[in-house]
Amino acid sequence: MAFPKGFLWGAATASYQIEGAWNEDGKGESIWDRFSHEVGNVMYNHNGDVACDHYHRYKEDVALMKELGIKAYRFSFSWPRIFPNGYGEVNTKGLEFYKNLVDELINNGIEPVATLYHWDLPQKLQDIGGWASGQVVDYFVDYATFVIKEFKGKIKKWITFNEPLCVAYLGYMWGIHAPGIKDFKTAMIVVHNLALAHHKVINKVRENGSDIQIGPTINLGPMYSEAERLGLEVPEEEKKAIHFSHQFSNQLFMDAFLKGVYPKEVFEKLIENNTFTKEDVDKFYKELSNVAAKSDFVGINYYTRNVKSYNPKAHGLEPLNSTHPEGEYTEMGWEVYPQGLYDILKWVATDYPNIPIYITENGAAYNDVVTNDGRVHDEKRINYLKGHFEAAERLINDGVDLRGYFVWSFMDNFEWAFGYTKRFGIVYVDFNTLKRIKKDSFYFYKEFIEKNS
Repeated sequence: MAFPKGFLWGAATASYQIEGAWNEDGKGESIWDRFSHEVGNVMYNHNGDVACDHYHRYKEDVALMKELGIKAYRFSFSWPRIFPNGYGEVNTKGLEFYKNLVDELINNGIEPVATLYHWDLPQKLQDIGGWASGQVVDYFVDYATFVIKEFKGKIKKWITFNEPLCVAYLGYMWGIHAPGIKDFKTAMIVVHNLALAHHKVINKVRENGSDIQIGPTINLGPMYSEAERLGLEVPEEEKKAIHFSHQFSNQLFMDAFLKGVYPKEVFEKLIENNTFTKEDVDKFYKELSNVAAKSDFVGINYYTRNVKSYNPKAHGLEPLNSTHPEGEYTEMGWEVYPQGLYDILKWVATDYPNIPIYITENGAAYNDVVTNDGRVHDEKRINYLKGHFEAAERLINDGVDLRGYFVWSFMDNFEWAFGYTKRFGIVYVDFNTLKRIKKDSFYFYKEFIEKNS
């Protein structure tokens, strides 16, 4: 394997998952603070109050990043750390933390790549409706433009939203993430508001003549038919249902964020099942097309594929069952399938041409243990990464404009509703002592970056 000169090798994290210091130095409460403090929402009632204590240990963590040799570090800003109420008065101590972190990265030759929203909405804004509220869209635009301006000349690459699908579906449709709402219609309004906020921020940035690059990060999972996987003829109903499933989980977000449009079939289905009226949908289309702006790049998060079979008795929008092919699975119960990365990014390059692509997250959770020699031998993770690097190299050789790769995650952290039970890091964190231990995958990645092959 060999990658082009200048290929951006990096690692990624998110504020709530690593920072801790949940109520220090004037930080406001976030929806994840509230959600994780309510019994039963997170495994073993874990929370992010301390997490990896990165807020106090960022220098130690950046020193590890330097040793790893990454060219870029993708992190996220905690909105309530900067604006405790979501708007209004700035918390200077919170801002100072990020200024120190960014300076530390730059001084160590690491490019900061910043995500403006990685799920920790100020609770005060949830109290007025959260992402279902148009007012929150405007507050986000204010927050985003403020932060971008504060880091002018220091941060060149900005991501507006991380995984809008998870924000809308996990947070507002299924209720398994903060804010824990289970309402289909609200979730679809949230999709619309996130897309509006994304485009409005880009327009504002352009107005201000900023020379940054800005785009979204979308999580994609390619859809495959179980019949096709088994080499059988695919029934027409299954083809149709899988195509719709792809539209609902992948194309809806790519179209909304990159093109400023919605796939017609999705909203026709929502009129059909009385979620919205035709007037509602026309309004959505018009509002989005009025603000549509061009992104400079797209970040893609990929972990696994979806294999589905037709089930006429299944309820909901998609008459499908998920199947579980034989193969290797991670601790998350996700199949290891590097070909899925190739397939989904080929689709992106074909349907959304002329936009640079970054893999902003890819990685695996395994049950890592520290052995008697004080090491963490995570061979499965190394094999996972190798397989996905090979798929990435094939994509580049086949003409896909892939510019960089960020491993998820730099270190073990708070894995949302799973608490501390899933370890994605290439650095092991002992959550009792907060000691960092470099896993074998850390050394593998270090050598790979050094050779760029």
